[in-house]
Amino acid sequence: MGEFDLIARYFHRPAVRNPLGVGDDCALVEPGPGMQLAISTDMLVEGRHFLSTVDPVLLGHKSLAVNLSDLAACGARPLACTLSLALPHVDEAWLEGFARGLFALADAHGCDLVGGDTTRGPLCISITVFGEVPRGGALLRSGACAGDDVWASGHLGDARLALEVFRGRATVPAGVFAAARSRMEQPTPRVALGLALRGVATAAIDVSDGLAGDLAHLLRRSGVGARLDVTAAVNLLQVGVDGVPDAAQRLDLVVSGGDDYELVFTAPAAARAQVEAAGRASATPVTRIGTIEAEPGLRFVDAEGRVLQREFVSFDHFA
Repeated sequence: MGEFDLIARYFHRPAVRNPLGVGDDCALVEPGPGMQLAISTDMLVEGRHFLSTVDPVLLGHKSLAVNLSDLAACGARPLACTLSLALPHVDEAWLEGFARGLFALADAHGCDLVGGDTTRGPLCISITVFGEVPRGGALLRSGACAGDDVWASGHLGDARLALEVFRGRATVPAGVFAAARSRMEQPTPRVALGLALRGVATAAIDVSDGLAGDLAHLLRRSGVGARLDVTAAVNLLQVGVDGVPDAAQRLDLVVSGGDDYELVFTAPAAARAQVEAAGRASATPVTRIGTIEAEPGLRFVDAEGRVLQREFVSFDHFA
């Protein structure tokens, strides 16, 4: 099977947002009047971002989900995406599964595949997403203010727990591992929550490399610090509760884990009811986990108000 046969068989579909469809040198994506394009790119490399044994249907889902999560953090509605795919060889069963998982999530969010590239090489998947957001209405990392609440969506740490089991560093009951593995391999991009938070949240970021590291990016961009409640943070670990009874281990998973693709965001204390309403409207749990402070830095405080004297390290590709 040649390159263009491969594209035609597995990735060519009628497009809604792109008037040209697939096949020209460029895609033309049309946002609505008064809207801005939000664009983000993520790359997944076999052995670095995913295991060779992962179900291709789930990999197709996750490859797009990690990009949609960036749009969610910006409060942008998905429009379209491109796919660049390096393959060691043509495996038709793998391609069918990957395309099925990719398009299922794309259809759920109205996101057209409008172009891309294929080549031979080590398995590598790169997707660029395009979304739209009202002019001046995007959620950014730079708007947090002293006195704002810090919130997290969904649950954190489950994906890292699954990775630790794969690495042989943790042992949990089979049911706990299955649930944690599902969170790692099939994350839910919080697009609906991001849309609901426009005009409510003051700043937002998605958690891909770990709560401590990603929230630190937001704090630096906003020129502020934060105080997080250790008890609230520990309780963000959902599926691993039965498998990881030790609170310190659970905190490590939540704070340093990564691969969660949840949103961490800030909002004025006066907007708590609006944040909770946004969570209900998007069917997404939201938890208040701390407070923005003027003093730079990220501090974790226990139930007695004492600051933990320890550092948390998040994932860094080149550390």
